[in-house]
Amino acid sequence: MEDVLALYHEPYDKDRPVVCFDETNKQLLRHVREPLPAKPGAVARTHYTYLRSGTRNLFVISEPLVGWRHVDVTRKRTKVEFVEQMRQLVDEHYPDAARIRLVLDNFSTHTEYAFYEFLPPTEARRPLEKFEFHFTPPHGSWLNMEEIELSALAP
Repeated sequence: MEDVLALYHEPYDKDRPVVCFDETNKQLLRHVREPLPAKPGAVARTHYTYLRSGTRNLFVISEPLVGWRHVDVTRKRTKVEFVEQMRQLVDEHYPDAARIRLVLDNFSTHTEYAFYEFLPPTEARRPLEKFEFHFTPPHGSWLNMEEIELSALAP
C-alpha cells in the first residue's frame, strides 16, 4: 500500500509518468419496449424488462496528474488484449517516456510472462524495459485511481 501511495505523492515528471490501468466488463442490454419520453405532465418511463445482448470489456488508462484518459472497448479481456493495451501504451501514448510507472491490480492477466506468451522474445522485452509495475495489494485495488473511477460506472 505504501508503495502506491508514495508514488501518488511524487511530483509530476513527464519523463516518468504515473499511469493507472484497469478494466471492467459491462453487460449490454436492449429494451423490450421502447422507453416513453417525458412530456408535459408525465415523467419519462422505462419498462423494467430487457434483453441481454452480450458483454464488452472496457480497458481504461489514465494519467491523473494531467487529466489524460484513454478507453478501449474489446470483446474480451484476456492476456492477449492486456499485452496489446500495454504495447499501445508504450508505442502510441508514451513513446518518449523514459519509464512508465504503471499502477494496476493483481488480475491474473497482468503478468510479464504474458508478453512472452504472445510476442517474440525481443519484442516482448522492449515494452517491459519501459515499465515499472506498481501492483495494488490484495483487497486493496481501490488504491488504483482508475478503479475508483470505474466504480462510478457501476449500477
